[in-house]
Amino acid sequence: MAPTSQTLTAERILEATEEVLRRHGPAKATVVDVARALGVSHGSVYRHFRTKAALREAVTKRWLDRTTEVLAGIAEDPRPDPEARLREWFTELFAAKRRKAGGDPELFATYSVLAAETGELVGSHVAELTGQLTRIVRAGVEAGTFTADAPETTARALFQAMGRFHDPGYAKEWEQQGAEGEFEAVLDLLVRGLHA
Repeated sequence: MAPTSQTLTAERILEATEEVLRRHGPAKATVVDVARALGVSHGSVYRHFRTKAALREAVTKRWLDRTTEVLAGIAEDPRPDPEARLREWFTELFAAKRRKAGGDPELFATYSVLAAETGELVGSHVAELTGQLTRIVRAGVEAGTFTADAPETTARALFQAMGRFHDPGYAKEWEQQGAEGEFEAVLDLLVRGLHA
């Protein structure tokens, strides 16, 4: 039985939108396609998301939040070893990006396009990630493990220095032979530089 607009939720719309984007790509996917996939009118979709742009932004945020949520757990971990947390945080970020790029390359390419359209959303995402790193660096300074006069500035520098391992522009390099070793080498260099 086709779903009705009364059972329609924002989450179901976002799930359907992701599937439509996977099939059609960002250039051809429409709100009508999403409504058709849900068995509702496009007006029902617009009751939840006022514009196509709002729908695209919401589905992009949902995609970005999947990574942020996992990393937040690491950043908030009360373990006393900030170095282990820092290493785990970057390792999980790299692994998550590799899973997204390698596991569903069409959707990854789609989200790269959508993310470029929503610069403010990406800026908020990066701010959230660097905020998580700031908490880890600050914990390291407080524990006497790291030296950093300005944990926030240090966190941003760490994020930028590891860009090759999380910036979608480098996705093709992530599966090349030696990528893991290069990741470990750069991370080791940065961690050594942080030690008090």
